Amino acid sequence: MTHVVIVGAYGSAGVAAAERLVEHVGDEIDRLTLVDDGTPGGGLCILRGCMPSKEVLSAAAHRYQTRHDHRLDGDPPEMDLDAVVATKDEHTSNFASHRRAAVHRMDGRGGVEFRHERARFVDDGTLRIGDERVDADYVVVATGSSVNVPDVDGIDGVDYLTSADVLDATALPDSGVVMGFGYVGLELVPYLAEAGVDLTVVEHDERPLDQADPAYGEEILSLYREEFGVEIRTETWERRVESTDDGVRMHVEGPDGADEIDAERLFLFTGRRPAVDGLGLAETGVDPESDGWVRDTMQARDDDRVYVVGDANGREPILHVAKEQGAVAAENVLADVRGDSLREYDNVHHHVVFSGASVYPYARVGHSEASAEEAGLDSHVVHREASSDGVFKTKLTPRGRASLVVATDGTVLGYQGLHYHADVMAKTMQVVVEEEMDVRAIPDRAYHPTTPEILDGLLRAAAERLE
Repeated sequence: MTHVVIVGAYGSAGVAAAERLVEHVGDEIDRLTLVDDGTPGGGLCILRGCMPSKEVLSAAAHRYQTRHDHRLDGDPPEMDLDAVVATKDEHTSNFASHRRAAVHRMDGRGGVEFRHERARFVDDGTLRIGDERVDADYVVVATGSSVNVPDVDGIDGVDYLTSADVLDATALPDSGVVMGFGYVGLELVPYLAEAGVDLTVVEHDERPLDQADPAYGEEILSLYREEFGVEIRTETWERRVESTDDGVRMHVEGPDGADEIDAERLFLFTGRRPAVDGLGLAETGVDPESDGWVRDTMQARDDDRVYVVGDANGREPILHVAKEQGAVAAENVLADVRGDSLREYDNVHHHVVFSGASVYPYARVGHSEASAEEAGLDSHVVHREASSDGVFKTKLTPRGRASLVVATDGTVLGYQGLHYHADVMAKTMQVVVEEEMDVRAIPDRAYHPTTPEILDGLLRAAAERLE
C-alpha cells in the first residue's frame, strides 16, 4: 500500500505536487495525505510574497508615473496606505480562498485526506501529524521559506520591519535604513520612497543585481538615485546596529572607512531561508545545512523517499520554479513506484524583478553575456537602449536597456531587459530561448507603436551581426 504525504499542501509547490499525484490515487498510489497548518492557508506567494507585493507596487507605479508626467498639472497625490493595504488584503484573501478550495476539493476524493495540522518526522518514513503517528512511503516537503535574519551585532535589540511588515503597514516612518538590496529590496525600496520614506540603502557589492551583466546594475543605481531620491551606499558592510532615542543607528564600513547611519526604522530585506526548522528532519538523517542536500531529482541526498521542493530546498525562491519542482517531485514519486528512472529538474534561467516600482522591471531569460562566457559558449551580444525606440518616449518611460545573446549558429541563448514592460516580454523570450530558435527565423514584424519594438531591434541587430 503506497502512501504519499505532502507537508505544506497550501503552497505553490505543494499544490503542484498534489495536483499531479491525485489523479493516480487508487492506481499507483493508495493514499495521499495533504498536510498544512496555515491560518489562513494559501501559501507564501499569495499571502506574503509575489501577489501582495504586486498589489502595493501598482500604487507606487501610478504615483511615480504621475510625478513624471509633465502634462499633468498640480501636486502629485499621496498614497493612501489604508486604501492600499485594504485593497491588497481583499484581493489576496480571495486568491487564498481559491487556493484553499482547490486543496479541499482534492480532500473529497477517495483515498485523499487533508489534515489542517502540524507535521514533523519522528523516524524514517514516520511523521507525527497532530497527535497521530503516520507511516509514509514518500514525503514531499514543501514548507516554503521564512525571513532570513542576518547575524549582525545588535540585531536582536533593534525593532526592525520585514517585507511582510511593510506589506501590512498603514503608517510608515519618515526615514529608514535598508539592509538587503536583493530582489526584495529592489522591489520594496521604490514603494517606500513613493510613500514618502527617506531611505539609505546599504549594498555590499559594487552594484546590485548579481545575476545581471554590470551595465544593468549601474542602470539600477542611477535610476534609484535619480528617479526615487534613494541614497545607496555601495561596497559597504553593516558592522553593528543599535537603538537610539530617535530610532536606530547602523555602524557601517565602506570605501571611505567607518561611518554611522541614523534613521527612524531599520528595514530588513535580507532574503529568506528554507522553513524546515521544526520538521524533525534530523530524525531521518537529512541534514538541511549541508551543501547539495537536495538532488536534482528533488530527492533529499540522505533519504531517497523524501522530496524537498520550492523555497524549502533553498535553491531558487521563485514561484514558477516552486511549481515546476513540485511537479517533477510528483512525477518522480510515480516513476519510483513503477520502477522507472527518475528525471532531473533543469530549468532555463527565467527571473523577473519588479524593480523601479514595477515601471522599470528587470527580466532575464537564459544566458547573460557573462554566463554565456562562463559556459564557454561562442556568442554574439547586441544591446539596445530604450531611448532608441520612440514608443518608450511616448509613454514617458525612456530609461533602460536590453540585450540579446545569440550563438554563432544563430540560436538565441538569452535576453536581458531593464525597461518598461520587460516583465511582459519575458514570456515571449522564454519561448524563443527554450525552443532554441534561430534569430534569423523569427519574423521581423513590428506592430507600431508597441514596446516590443525593442525586441525587434535586438533581433535585427543580431541577425545582421551573424551576416
